[in-house]
Amino acid sequence: MALPNIFDQKVADAVIERINGLSADTPPLWGKMTAPQMLAHCCVTYEMVYEKEKYPPVKGIMKLILKWMVKDKVVSEKPYKKNSPTAPVFLIKGPRDFETEKARLTGFIKKTQQLGEKAFDGKESHSFGPLSVAEWNNMFYKHLDHHLKQFGK
Repeated sequence: MALPNIFDQKVADAVIERINGLSADTPPLWGKMTAPQMLAHCCVTYEMVYEKEKYPPVKGIMKLILKWMVKDKVVSEKPYKKNSPTAPVFLIKGPRDFETEKARLTGFIKKTQQLGEKAFDGKESHSFGPLSVAEWNNMFYKHLDHHLKQFGK
């Protein structure tokens, strides 16, 4: 079953509506992150696309390992399990400002939707090499959906 298309405005708007249903003190149903930390965590995927200078490129054997061992878990339609391990770059330590992180994440979602599928067709990902539109969609949507469900949204 295909995941909802994050490049579709109605889907992007529905995800943003779920985000807007959160508050700074919304408790997680599992895991240790606060709602502001979760929003910052979800921003990392988009930062790797739009703020590349923050992240050194993955090269050589590490990129091969990521492609062989991690890529399918991230870009497939199969949902993440609760309390799945995450890469160190995605770990958010310390407090974050809820409104700032919410605005950043919703801005990234809107920008991605407005750029559209064509901008992502075959686009190189930070960790996995070129991805198809479906793979980009799955990566973006699945991650957001997983964490919004984590917070009951």
